[in-house]
Amino acid sequence: VLYLAGEDEQSTEMAARWEDEKVTEAASDGFVAIKIDTKSEACLQFSQIYPVVCVPSSFFIGDNGIPLEVIAGSVSVEELVTRIHKVKQMHTVKGQPLENGSQSSTPCPSSQSDGAPENTQSRAVEFCDSSQSRMSETISPSAGNDGAHSGQASQEATNSSDEQVSDAAPVNDLTLKVERITKKLEERREEKRKEEEQKEIKKEIERRKTGKEMLEYKRRQEEELTKRMLEERNREKAEEKAARERIRQQIAMDRAERAARFAKSKEEAEAAKAAALQAKQAEIEARKEASQKERSAIARIQFRLPDGSSFTNQFPSEARLEEARQFAAQTVGNAYGNFSLATMFPRREFTKEDYGKKLLELELAPSASVVLLPAGRPATSVVQASGSGLWKFLGTILYPLLAVWRFISNFLFTSPPPSQSTVRSAHQQDHSNPPAPGSIEQSRQAVRKRVVEKRGEDFKKEGKIYRLRTQDDGEDENNTWNGNSTQQM
Repeated sequence: VLYLAGEDEQSTEMAARWEDEKVTEAASDGFVAIKIDTKSEACLQFSQIYPVVCVPSSFFIGDNGIPLEVIAGSVSVEELVTRIHKVKQMHTVKGQPLENGSQSSTPCPSSQSDGAPENTQSRAVEFCDSSQSRMSETISPSAGNDGAHSGQASQEATNSSDEQVSDAAPVNDLTLKVERITKKLEERREEKRKEEEQKEIKKEIERRKTGKEMLEYKRRQEEELTKRMLEERNREKAEEKAARERIRQQIAMDRAERAARFAKSKEEAEAAKAAALQAKQAEIEARKEASQKERSAIARIQFRLPDGSSFTNQFPSEARLEEARQFAAQTVGNAYGNFSLATMFPRREFTKEDYGKKLLELELAPSASVVLLPAGRPATSVVQASGSGLWKFLGTILYPLLAVWRFISNFLFTSPPPSQSTVRSAHQQDHSNPPAPGSIEQSRQAVRKRVVEKRGEDFKKEGKIYRLRTQDDGEDENNTWNGNSTQQM
């Protein structure tokens, strides 16, 4: 017994039927039970030999591998027990005619497993089931009679053997039926193959038709897209052209407006500039007046002493010169005795009348430099900044004599002219070291001397004409010049 169970409700009910006590007692002797799940590999292998019509299914298989009974679906407990007893009766029959009949019926599953696919195996198994049911029907009358007379077991075996001998005659008819069914199965298989070919042809035609329609649809889409893009581009060009025209008009209007505004703003700017210039001039004048008033309010006087030292003090510009003299007298004390005040630039010595005047009137505000002149000394020798004034005075007196002497010595005692490097170095020293006031005249005499000594080389005498000498005179004499100032070698 092989039970194919699934996961549906009928499989659960059928499994419960097999576990019932009556069924267990009926199948306890002479049965080997196997349960296979429909999703397992064992079910797949079993279905390749015995076609599975539905799930759940119960197969009763004999010793020779032929299914004696197949129960499809779920049945009641009583019917299941009846089927089990029927299979037992079929299995206990050991007669030769029955065995030959069983062997003659074996080509049915073998022919199905060899040539027919799974979809045709169901028809074959129906035929096998029908033949087996017929065989069971031939045995069932005897089983029914035996059920009525359960006490006579030997008579039952004798009747069943007689019936099997009587059924040996229809075996040939069964073989013919199997051949006819096999032929019909082949015809149906061929028809189905042709139908499959026709379906494949129709599918190919539909596929090609669908492909053409898709290509046509894509072509129409591309044409529409190209058309839309062209229209969009033309519209963009028109909009761009209109926008450029509007921009040109706007630029022209802006230029005209800017020109008018510029002319107006230029006039306003000129007027504002003139007003600002006037205001600035007025402000500058006011500042000058304020600064002059501020500066003229205070007089800063510098007092220079005969020894070269000095001191400074500030006085109100309205103060008298006498106040400045008194401040100087208090500062120097009796070092210079009685002294007077004077200015060097411009040269002016203040008198007693000037001491009563204001500093502003004497032009000593806002600042001035005043010299203290001791009494009994000439005004010219009062202020000496340094000892260089004496040398300057002596140089002024002795300059004519020195000039005459140098002029005579230049003609009497000639010496080779100094080189240009010596003159250049002397010139650089003159610039780098400025001479003292007393040595200015000496440097001038030295320069005159060098000029006179060099005069013989700088001038070229030709009769009464003196010509300047250059370094290129020798080359010029050897060259020829034409009328347009070009040189010929």
